[in-house]
Amino acid sequence: MLIQQTLSHLSGLHLMGMKQALQQQLEQPKTYDLSFEERLGLLVDYEMTYRQDKKVERLLKAARLKHTACIEDIDYHHHRGLNREQIVALANGQWIKEAMNLILTGPTGLGKSWVACAFGHQACRLGLSVLYVRTSKLWEETRLARASGAYAKLLTKLAKIDLLILDDWGLERLTAEQRRDLLDLGEERHTLKSTLITSQIPIQAWHEVIHDPTAADAILDRWLSRAITLELKGESMRKTKKIDTA
Repeated sequence: MLIQQTLSHLSGLHLMGMKQALQQQLEQPKTYDLSFEERLGLLVDYEMTYRQDKKVERLLKAARLKHTACIEDIDYHHHRGLNREQIVALANGQWIKEAMNLILTGPTGLGKSWVACAFGHQACRLGLSVLYVRTSKLWEETRLARASGAYAKLLTKLAKIDLLILDDWGLERLTAEQRRDLLDLGEERHTLKSTLITSQIPIQAWHEVIHDPTAADAILDRWLSRAITLELKGESMRKTKKIDTA
């Protein structure tokens, strides 16, 4: 009766990890050989792990990553310019904590979006907030926000994200409104939060995509002055996989 009351109290206190651990201890008589301090320590450790797992779960759901990708699963056998040591070094997330940006460029089919999502997944593991968005979708969201008067609210929301992933940037020349949006976003996040950008367009051609020399200088200064660049090269992985399958 006392145990049931204790379990009920743990539920009421939202200590679900400790509750599950206590139930496991009750089902494993060997744990009775442990001291009170040891059993209590196990309960507390389980609660901490439970909360960390739940936090990561919430962060991943909010991130809306396009791919279920992990750093550990990155394929280095396909020759596309990825350096294992560099990826492992970036996996500790220090660049995000220092509010630096990461730029992934290269032709289509080399897995830029997948690698970006792997970094996003890793950031969630580290307890950081992440949001994945295709750049074309971002332009649509900012357009609707301007029309409804919610642009400032959207900008504030995006400014708070620890790692913002902008996928497929630069497929079309920017309009005047999109240039303002990119400049506003860059201003809000510069030196404060990290952004990961993937693009098929080489960085040297980004001025042309922005399509306004003055605006391009201001925008790129904010996005590239504190950026790590990874340039992927080689043959499309999709094409290679089709050949292997055949």
